[in-house]
Amino acid sequence: MSLSPVIRLALILGLLSAIGPFAIDMYLPALPQIGSSLDAQVGAVQASLTAFFLSLGLGQLLYGPVSDMLGRKPPLYFGLAVFLLASLGCALAPNIQTLIALRLVQGLGAAACMAIPRAIVRDLYTGYEATRMMSLLMLVFSVSPILAPLAGSGVIALSSWRGVFWAVAVAALLGLVAVFSVLQETRDSKARINSSLGGAFNAYGVLLRDGHYLGLVFIGGCALAGFFVYLAGSPFVLINHYGLSSTQYSLAFAMNAIAFVGSSQFTGWLSQRLGLVRLVKMAASASGVVMSSLLLYYLLGGDSLTVLLSLYFICSALMGLVIPTTSVLALEEHGAIAGTASALLGTLQMLSGAVAMQIVGLFSSGQPLPMVAGMATGALLGVALTWITLGKVRG
Repeated sequence: MSLSPVIRLALILGLLSAIGPFAIDMYLPALPQIGSSLDAQVGAVQASLTAFFLSLGLGQLLYGPVSDMLGRKPPLYFGLAVFLLASLGCALAPNIQTLIALRLVQGLGAAACMAIPRAIVRDLYTGYEATRMMSLLMLVFSVSPILAPLAGSGVIALSSWRGVFWAVAVAALLGLVAVFSVLQETRDSKARINSSLGGAFNAYGVLLRDGHYLGLVFIGGCALAGFFVYLAGSPFVLINHYGLSSTQYSLAFAMNAIAFVGSSQFTGWLSQRLGLVRLVKMAASASGVVMSSLLLYYLLGGDSLTVLLSLYFICSALMGLVIPTTSVLALEEHGAIAGTASALLGTLQMLSGAVAMQIVGLFSSGQPLPMVAGMATGALLGVALTWITLGKVRG
């Protein structure tokens, strides 16, 4: 039975979008082992994660306008090739400094797979149809946070943390094959005529002066910042503090991913009934309440793993409503520069996450409270931005 064109497109775009996160999520169970193997402190190991996020964000600033000028496929080929070569280098890294540098290069390659799929969705769809496609993309994208930590644990058990990078190199090779053989170009030559680097800089200027666009970007960015703080801190908190094995950690992490992707599948249905704006207001506000409750619990001396995982499960589900919906709203009015708008969105959100990780990392001790405080701060900033940006907007 052949797949419909819509499902086939969502499958390809989702898998491409998952390549970068796969290199993060599969890597998480290995963080404590990398520290031991390379004789590196917690902060240095977390820096390898931060370096990836920084380049993953900044790289999108280039790929977005280049994809507007040259089409969507050529920069995908380049990015996947860079990611593949850097992954091979990471697998052979002799020390933490080399690993950090190669993770920086790896992130630059993965950036192509973050910016361009969103632009392809905007090339083909708008409004509720775009929301439905984004939800389908999220469904495929969820393969990474659900399966990658488990796959990483398996690879680590069979080989070592280095095996993780051999595995993601194979994923990049499969991505290259998929782009070449299946993905169609959605940015035709006529649409590229007025695209140039000068035009891209002008477009970035327009976007950076658009308060509504920036507000929507940073609503999603605050949600992602809290998630990135959890990404960086949870291996040490759950494995070292609470005593979970790497496999148990992977299962706990997968539950959050299931909550995120499960709720994201309702964004199209809910947005039709509530409106995109109202949906964001409700979900972001509820996330703030949940994370404030979790922070208060730890401030009062609580230390239950069940409470941490349960409340963050709820927060993950709410993020699954906020992030795809704000992305659609942010790109809605910028179809002519969808690649550039998507790139800036991704860059600002990734940088928000990287900065949040680095700040919380300064206070990290392997205890839950610094991590939870960072997560709650992201959620509460998101609530404030939601009402500043959308408070007077109907729909």
